[in-house]
Amino acid sequence: MWGGRGGGKSRSVASALVLKALQSPERVLCAREVQKSIKDSSKRLLDDEIARMEVGHLFDSTESEIRGKNGSLFIFAGLRGNASQIKSLEGVTIAWVDEAQTITQASLDTLIPTIRAPGSEIWLTWNPLRAEDPVDAMFRSDVPPPDAKVIEVQHDDNPWFPDELRDQMEWQRARDFDKYLHIWRGAYWTNSEARVFKNWRVGAEVEFEGASVAEFRLGADFGYSIDPSCLVRCYLRGQTLFIDHEAYKIGCEIEQLPELFSRVPEAEKWPITADSSRPETISYLRRNGFDRIRPSIKGPGSVEEGIAFLQSYDIVVHPRCVHIADELATYSYKKDKLTGEPIPQLEDKNNHLIDALRYALEGVRRIKEKPTLTFAIPSIARR
Repeated sequence: MWGGRGGGKSRSVASALVLKALQSPERVLCAREVQKSIKDSSKRLLDDEIARMEVGHLFDSTESEIRGKNGSLFIFAGLRGNASQIKSLEGVTIAWVDEAQTITQASLDTLIPTIRAPGSEIWLTWNPLRAEDPVDAMFRSDVPPPDAKVIEVQHDDNPWFPDELRDQMEWQRARDFDKYLHIWRGAYWTNSEARVFKNWRVGAEVEFEGASVAEFRLGADFGYSIDPSCLVRCYLRGQTLFIDHEAYKIGCEIEQLPELFSRVPEAEKWPITADSSRPETISYLRRNGFDRIRPSIKGPGSVEEGIAFLQSYDIVVHPRCVHIADELATYSYKKDKLTGEPIPQLEDKNNHLIDALRYALEGVRRIKEKPTLTFAIPSIARR
């Protein structure tokens, strides 16, 4: 089952699995590509569904598994790096892979032949990223496997789609239709010449181990009634820029900013470089727990220089930082109105967290030799 945000795919699968486990003994593997701890798994969602259905007396839920009184069993595992453990599993009747857009071909090749009990099934749920991702290449190609059932699930298939999500969706639809299509309709990210950032990826949680001893750099951008206020935390390791925390809220009132910024761990302890066009906001934050916040230094060419500086690093984004990932995927150069070809001018949209990221690294950029700004648009450069 694939589709955009708000379709209820994961919750529907969790409900169905609980019901099946009540009807007959099932051995269910709940997997994700990376599961560093049980907190990264689907266990909480299954526990919530068991409680919602008021059938907790028919299950025993421990820290690492869920057992039914009738012999059903839910087990949880990460696929990456666990080939031997996955191959050793016996008698799995249903394997559910959530967030399957991140699954690698190696994991698919390990999982599929492992689930071989009579009548066994593999269920996958995902929000698409790219057409070339293994799960999409296998199941959404012109010739999917003959025993596969592929279902598109969108928000309008969900009768319980909440008004809060609907408000976000309509705001996105009016503001940036391409981004709306990707987030809310499951359209693929495009990676055309117009995209500014092609030097980034969503990393695995294990790649962020050791962040506790990193020298963090924080940047903030302030929104208005329909724009987000946001804070991003990052750190450098050689030529790699790691982004591990973000805070993001649309229509955030000034008195709500301290609570919003507190969602980023230890934000009050580290210097924050913020949008200098809002001195009154910076002053308010200084008086309310963030006394190390300071204004950015702007000037002619500062945006372009900051973007070029970001392009000089390999950027790795933590999976929880969904908003900065969306911006890195959609931030673009402007296009010629007649030809539709990209031109060397930056669009001023989809860039609130990117602006915050520029501010966070402003000090590093200024102590280094300023990079030469080049726009990698061969079709323009040749003309």
